[in-house]
Amino acid sequence: MSVGAQDLKSTVVERLTSVASHLASKMSQRHKVVVCRDLGPDVMPLLLNRPELDVVLWPENSACDRKWLLDNAPGASGILVMLSEKVNAELLDAAGPNLRVVSTMSVGYEHADTAELAKRGVRFGYTPDVLTDAVADLSVMLALMAGRNAKETTEIVQNGKWPNFVWSPFAFCGPQLSASSTSPKRTVGFIGFGRIAQATLARLVPFGFTHCLYAANPSTPPNASADAQLAAKYGVEEVLRVDLSELARASDVVFVLAPGGPKTYHIVDEHFLKQMKKTAVLVNTSRGTLVDSDALAKALHEGWLYGAGIDVVEGEPQVDQNHPLVKAPRCIVLPHIGSATTETRIGMATLAAENLINGVFGQPMPAELQTSR
Repeated sequence: MSVGAQDLKSTVVERLTSVASHLASKMSQRHKVVVCRDLGPDVMPLLLNRPELDVVLWPENSACDRKWLLDNAPGASGILVMLSEKVNAELLDAAGPNLRVVSTMSVGYEHADTAELAKRGVRFGYTPDVLTDAVADLSVMLALMAGRNAKETTEIVQNGKWPNFVWSPFAFCGPQLSASSTSPKRTVGFIGFGRIAQATLARLVPFGFTHCLYAANPSTPPNASADAQLAAKYGVEEVLRVDLSELARASDVVFVLAPGGPKTYHIVDEHFLKQMKKTAVLVNTSRGTLVDSDALAKALHEGWLYGAGIDVVEGEPQVDQNHPLVKAPRCIVLPHIGSATTETRIGMATLAAENLINGVFGQPMPAELQTSR
């Protein structure tokens, strides 16, 4: 081999070695992220197509196994969880000091120890706002279902009783949601008056609702001017902040849409329910802990209110056919499907993935909870 050829071969080898070394260095700099559920074909490529990420994915379409999560957490820069995964000291200890961010595909974060995250300097992402319209839609649906006896009438068909059902003028009649000549004034009450509550109000206006009452956090001062602006915005005669007792007494439908936590635990209790109209409907699409299930079941059996539409139950998912609310008359119970539209879930998954990616690389997260507050 000539000297020139030898020099060329040496140069090629050196360059290949340099490239291989660079690739190896890049590979060693990859950030491990643990993902507790497959986010689907629309969202997983956001993670899998990032060469700087080493994605460790729970392979089953079920709640992530705790042992698997703890075994795979060590060395992770980020972890993406669902409501079913507890983010506590045990998990954070297992992950170790490299952990930069935990991202949850949920609005609620009761499953996360935010104080522990703050103590360790681990950022926390969640997915607010995305599900506002979906939950508002479901809230109105539950109000309609509860008032129109959807539970009992559906069971007649499903249990093969329709052929033998004897029609009568007022069989299965319940309160009409919309305004009528006999009930021209319709009043909605909201426990909590944030984005979802206001989106629900907007949906109720075409039904003829004319008055809106709401109960808010006592630490927030009343703002009559803002209430007047909201009344004008939504085209109702009145938006008025009231106490819980007045809200219970005056509302035709009560929507429970406040955050969970100790301050709102069983805010809808026996005392509240006894003050409601006998023709009223209660809807809970926020957190199960806000409503005392036993008190609501008793209220329905004894006719303190007409019906209830429930998407969230205290102690869920441990809710079977013997649960007091499942057995209660005129009570629709759904398995926490408030955000269950394809569009909303894709939006939530996308936001959770973006929170994870940005948290890992130290960038501003689209929706970060300030855990240090």
